[in-house]
Amino acid sequence: MRHANDPHIRPAGVSAHALGNDTLLHELEQLHRTRHETFLYGSEEALNRHTLRTGELEAEYLHRFPGRQVTAARTRAGARAREAAARVESLPE
Repeated sequence: MRHANDPHIRPAGVSAHALGNDTLLHELEQLHRTRHETFLYGSEEALNRHTLRTGELEAEYLHRFPGRQVTAARTRAGARAREAAARVESLPE
């Protein structure tokens, strides 16, 4: 299996840097939507290209929006709080 960092595999499509913000977000949404199917049923080359393109677009997004909003529930502290609330909720009264 060739690794996603293989220099002979290049992501297809327009450079992430050249995309407008709306197009970049749209492309990311499409890649995230198709990831599971590509993982399960895509060829090795398709999976490697998908991985590279996703990495390229995600890196560009993070570069453009370093202060993006992070939902507290999507942090470790938020996950622990959800677990604690579920334990309390499951206690008999």
